[in-house]
Amino acid sequence: MGTVLPAHLAPMLATLAKDLPGDGDAWTYELKWDGIRAVAFGDGSAVRFETRNLRDVTVSWPELHALGPALGDREIVLDGEIVAFDDRGVPSFQLLQERMHIANPAVAARKAGDVPASYLVFDVLLLDGHDLMPLPWTKRREVLDALEIAGPSWATTPTFPGGGEELWQAAVERGMEGVVAKRLDSTYVPGQRSKLWRKIKVSHSDEFVVGGWSPGEGRRANGIGSLMLGVPDQRGGLTYAGNVGTGFTNAELARLEQRLRAIRRDTSPFTSGAVPSRKGTVFVEPELVVEVAYGERTKDGILRHPSYKGVRIDKSADDVNTGGDNG
Repeated sequence: MGTVLPAHLAPMLATLAKDLPGDGDAWTYELKWDGIRAVAFGDGSAVRFETRNLRDVTVSWPELHALGPALGDREIVLDGEIVAFDDRGVPSFQLLQERMHIANPAVAARKAGDVPASYLVFDVLLLDGHDLMPLPWTKRREVLDALEIAGPSWATTPTFPGGGEELWQAAVERGMEGVVAKRLDSTYVPGQRSKLWRKIKVSHSDEFVVGGWSPGEGRRANGIGSLMLGVPDQRGGLTYAGNVGTGFTNAELARLEQRLRAIRRDTSPFTSGAVPSRKGTVFVEPELVVEVAYGERTKDGILRHPSYKGVRIDKSADDVNTGGDNG
């Protein structure tokens, strides 16, 4: 009996690494896309998309709906990334912010014309009743390549067995987020983080939990001046990691303020770290996860030169950890 198409499937996750693997020929290498991880479920006619926290986001991406008919009458589950490209052809998570919060089909269709998105496929997990996840990566890739998934808003991503150094240099030169290394013999383990997949980042960018905000000055007086960031510790607490006050658009500040005012609290959620005492600080429940780029972290874990990139709708506070291994 074939495998029934699942209602949900959490994607396999990569482990953060500082360097490319030493036994390079045992791995294949792919670019790390700065977007939203999404599993696509095709039922033979339509397609729906879920984020890694099992949130259905199909309505937000109308330009991707035609992938369903393009896949034909196959029942299939794909793993990939939803991305938006900037003027240089580089994926930009910040551009996606204008798209990912939309639940109205008409608004989503209008936004798709302003900031078009693409679905980049890098794995196939189930196909016509066959569970492909126990197969090694090489066999799954053969199946994926044979499907020839390519269209106006979707594509199969390239992969480079044994070519880690060259791809890394290309990622650096193009300003990409990094490289993902995958063992050629790796099976697919849904919902788990595996050392058989490793991500090596070019830039410093991580997820942080918002614990509050400090009021701004000038035109941002009485509103959000900066977000107070934290990372969960191993004891259920939140360690202060600094404030981020740049990288916001006016529209994003308005969205954030509405979201954060709904989860205000009287006491600080931070349980450790040198939390600054600032007049007008507003504390919030540690629920919202944001992506922040930064220059470096001090020995005390405080971010230097941070810049806000956007809200992670695909991740919860439980997905953030002190080691920065949250992608």
